[in-house]
Amino acid sequence: MSYAKLVDVTKCTACRACMVACKNWNDLPSDSQAYGGTYQSHTKCDGKTWNVLQMKEYETSSGGFEWLFRHQACMHCEEAACEKVCPESAISTTSLGNVVIDQEKCVGCSYCTQNCPFDVVELAEYVTEDGETVERAQKCTMCDGRIQAGLQPACADICGMDAIVFGKKEEMKKLAEARLNEVKDRYPNAQIYDPAGVDGTHTFYLLAEDPAVYDLPENPKVPVSAVVWKDYAQPMGKALLGVTTMAVMTGYITNKLFNKEGHAEEGGQTDETDKE
Repeated sequence: MSYAKLVDVTKCTACRACMVACKNWNDLPSDSQAYGGTYQSHTKCDGKTWNVLQMKEYETSSGGFEWLFRHQACMHCEEAACEKVCPESAISTTSLGNVVIDQEKCVGCSYCTQNCPFDVVELAEYVTEDGETVERAQKCTMCDGRIQAGLQPACADICGMDAIVFGKKEEMKKLAEARLNEVKDRYPNAQIYDPAGVDGTHTFYLLAEDPAVYDLPENPKVPVSAVVWKDYAQPMGKALLGVTTMAVMTGYITNKLFNKEGHAEEGGQTDETDKE
C-alpha cells in the first residue's frame, strides 16, 4: 500500500510547528545558523535539520504581493536517485513508499548528496554501534517508525492548519485535485507538483505558483547513468561474477559515475590522488 504526504502551501501559516515536531521526534541536534537576511531560520534542509519552512516574498503577475511558504523536506521519490547511486545498498524504499537510509551500511561516500535532484540529503555526524563518530547521509525518513505503526508523521500530526496531511497516495491525490479547484480563483497559477521524471513522489505539493518560484526543479530526473548501473549493469554483473569481485567493481565504477566533486568513499573527504 503506497502512502504519501500532501503539502498544501496555500494553507500554511509559517508557524514552524512542523520543524519543531521533527526535531523533537527524531531527537535531532540544534543547528544554529547565522542570520541570512530573511525571516527563514535555515537556508535549506541538512543532516541536522530534516525539514525547513521556506519563506518567500513574491510579486504576482498582477502587481500584488504574496508571502509564499513551503514545508521543505525529503520528497521520497518513487524512483529515488539516492537509492540508485548508493554503492552499499544502504538506501531503500519501504513498502509504504518512504525512502530510508540504513546508517550502519552507509559509508559516507556522498554520492546520494551529490545526485539528489532536490538537494535535501546531507552528511552529518553519526555514532556507530561501536561508539565511533563518523559522517553519514541523513534526511527525513517520513517518521518511518511512526508510519509503520499506523501513526502520522510528526509534521503532519502537529499541523493545525491541515497544510500537511498524510494518507494513501490515491486518496491524497484526490484531495489535492479537489483543493486545486477551490484555490484557482485566488491562485491562477496553482498546480499539483508530483514530478513524473522520478515517477512521482511520496511528499508532493499543491503549489500556488510555478515550481521554480519555490526553488523546485521543473522536471527532476534520475541520471541515466544511475538507472543503467543500478537496474541493468549491477544485477548482470552479480550474476556473472563473484560477490567479492563485484563489490570491488561497484566501488570503482560508482566512484567514476556519480562522484561529481572528487569525494572519497569514506566520510566525504577529497581524494587528492584523483586531483593530480
